[in-house]
Amino acid sequence: MRNADLVDARQTTRRVARTFALACRLLPRDVRDDVYLLYLVFRTLDDAVDDGAPDADERLTAVETWAAGGPAQGREASLLEQLSARHPLPRDAFADFCAGMRDDLAGVPICDEDDLDRYCYRVAGTVGVVMAHVLGMHDAEHALPAAAALGQAMQRTNVLRDIDEDRVAGRVYVPSATIERCGGSLAPGEREAILRDQIARADRQYEIGCAGITLLARGQRAIAAAVAMYREILRQIERDGYGAEPGRAVVPRRRKLLVAATVR
Repeated sequence: MRNADLVDARQTTRRVARTFALACRLLPRDVRDDVYLLYLVFRTLDDAVDDGAPDADERLTAVETWAAGGPAQGREASLLEQLSARHPLPRDAFADFCAGMRDDLAGVPICDEDDLDRYCYRVAGTVGVVMAHVLGMHDAEHALPAAAALGQAMQRTNVLRDIDEDRVAGRVYVPSATIERCGGSLAPGEREAILRDQIARADRQYEIGCAGITLLARGQRAIAAAVAMYREILRQIERDGYGAEPGRAVVPRRRKLLVAATVR
């Protein structure tokens, strides 16, 4: 592994994932840098897709090839190959992640809650599954579904936080059936019923996921802190009046730290 990759991984996490970066400080030292590198892989692939990078398909194909047992080609697959020498990385989770990225590339519509659950699993539940393998588990049968649920809950939180940004980009991740059932509009000041419905669904997934944190072999406090800080975004949406005004809900850093400090 090149030192430049690790420097980039640390800087990327701290620049674009501030909440996650705060939680990473609580991770055991012997896995912290590897978690930064994993985040770099997930983030660079996601950015390539979101930004319409000309090599996005090629990079996804490289990771898919590695996940299927093929050679590691390209930066992301090469990093995963190196990390797999230290951790039992679940290759099928990376294949599922790439499937979610391809959903974005193809503009696959989110029609109902099952569609959204599937998408959230692919792009974020898989990250939870990978993290569980890196941190170790006492009871994989129960820990893995819980880890996936945490990732799904966090992605649902992203969807609600980024409604306006996504609409500008021409993307809608709230299920069309839910929009219609709850009033028919995602416009600021007209989406309270939709947000109440979606926040309740995300909170249920958080509860399922949190029940599995004690099943992790280590890093429990770091994951619990990350979840608590991220879940606070939902509470900020509520405090802001359920989308009464345009823009994303932002939890002040001081409040994040206070929330994280309550985790034991």
